[in-house]
Amino acid sequence: MNSFVLGKYIPLDSCIHRMDPRAKIMAMLIVLISIFFPVGWIGYGVLAVCIIGVVLLSKLRFDFIWKALKPMLFMLVFLLVLNVFVLKTGTLLFTIFGLSVYSDAIFQTLFIAVRLILMIMITTVLTATTKPLDLTLGIEDLLQPFQKIGVPSHEIAMLISIALRFIPDLIEETQKIMRAQASRGVDLKEGTMKEKIVAILSLIVPLFVSAFQRAEDLANAMESRGYAPGQERTRYKILKIKGRDIILLIGASCLSIGMIVIAFAV
Repeated sequence: MNSFVLGKYIPLDSCIHRMDPRAKIMAMLIVLISIFFPVGWIGYGVLAVCIIGVVLLSKLRFDFIWKALKPMLFMLVFLLVLNVFVLKTGTLLFTIFGLSVYSDAIFQTLFIAVRLILMIMITTVLTATTKPLDLTLGIEDLLQPFQKIGVPSHEIAMLISIALRFIPDLIEETQKIMRAQASRGVDLKEGTMKEKIVAILSLIVPLFVSAFQRAEDLANAMESRGYAPGQERTRYKILKIKGRDIILLIGASCLSIGMIVIAFAV
């Protein structure tokens, strides 16, 4: 379970940890939008330096960030193979086994890879430096204006928080079931395609049973504590914007403006 970091909070003492969750969420959204600007390698280099600086300020280890990046390696390889077959523009680099590889296929894959890496890094910093409860309160406050048009801000924030909280538990449960089945002779790596499908089905069924059981236990626990969706609720913790939060938002906004300038310049 140590290899899965999505939604995992790391309790450290850093300036990023102490910032208001609303400011961190807004700054993350601004940076995510900036990543999609066509800023070229110079712009992505600036974004990478800024994001790495945030990682250093949050005191997170880079091997922790690497664990968040590892699951997407297979997808990047798949995109590379797909682009090699589809994109036939640019300079012909080489030909292997009768397949011509062009420069646009490589560069397109690299651009996608850089964007995904930057996106995962900034989102990992957010979840690793923000407590689940603070994240819920921050999302709820940011969605508060949409309540006027009937958007259930609290319920949406609660759903996101629960999802982030229980994804690591479900992954851990999957690993436990796989180890239990492996001890009984079930092999998910070897055998024919039919045997692999049967083995995967034998994994999915107990996983769904465990997930529904966890959901029922959580629902009973929330109901026993008087939780009722849609009703007015008081808060134990009140979020307050401070000077460092304003500085973070100004910095993210300036970075986004800089990316717009670079996008028009390239």
